[in-house]
Amino acid sequence: MEHEQRPDPARPSRRGRTTLLIAGALVLGALAGTVTGYAVQYHREPTPLPPLAQQKLVTPKPLAPDDGTTNKSINANRHHKTDDDLADLLVTAPDGAKVEGSGYEFLGFFAAHFFEDPQYAFPDLARNRIRRVASTEWTQGDGGRVLVQVRLLQFNDRSGAEEYLLGQAQYMPEKKYAGNSGVAIPGLPGDLGHVWVDSQAREKPGYHPVRGARALARRGDIVLDIGYYDRRGKIAESDVMDLTKRQLERL
Repeated sequence: MEHEQRPDPARPSRRGRTTLLIAGALVLGALAGTVTGYAVQYHREPTPLPPLAQQKLVTPKPLAPDDGTTNKSINANRHHKTDDDLADLLVTAPDGAKVEGSGYEFLGFFAAHFFEDPQYAFPDLARNRIRRVASTEWTQGDGGRVLVQVRLLQFNDRSGAEEYLLGQAQYMPEKKYAGNSGVAIPGLPGDLGHVWVDSQAREKPGYHPVRGARALARRGDIVLDIGYYDRRGKIAESDVMDLTKRQLERL
């Protein structure tokens, strides 16, 4: 009975064995070189570091808290003036103007009196993480023909301020509002500050034509929102711009 011949098992070729030997030698060589390098470095004297530019830094000595200790004094290096009374940063009314009110506004009051749809504005403001609203309002000119409203809206972070600013600015060019693209505030990037003067005055039977203007600008987590209205139906863009610059300087 004839038996089938089994094939011989495959044998590694000489070329394969040589490759493995070379690879192993390379690994051993790299390892030996690393060990030798550590050994040489170990016996060398440490290289001194260059001296500091200010070897003796002047820092205030820590003090124990007492009755005069405040959150501001503890966080002196991280404190910003906008963390104080925000209403103190509001621009002051010009000479001869009649101040109608100044201080803080409840968020619900602000949403109800400033927006067309308060039921949507309130949750939107809350979603943007608004922290507080400080405002001042005055009338000026003959018979109080000019009404000025200045608001500082502070958010918990910059992202909330950015979202509010962009959301308000995007609809201002529509005919229902300013009807134009406005002008950028000098010294600020275009997306951080704009002034709009209405292209047309608002007319209503039995009333003087009213022209409005608005300024929006952001500094950090604070958005400046100015409303400017004149019953003559005329507004100089420079007047609104000067007021905006004055308020930005106080921030």
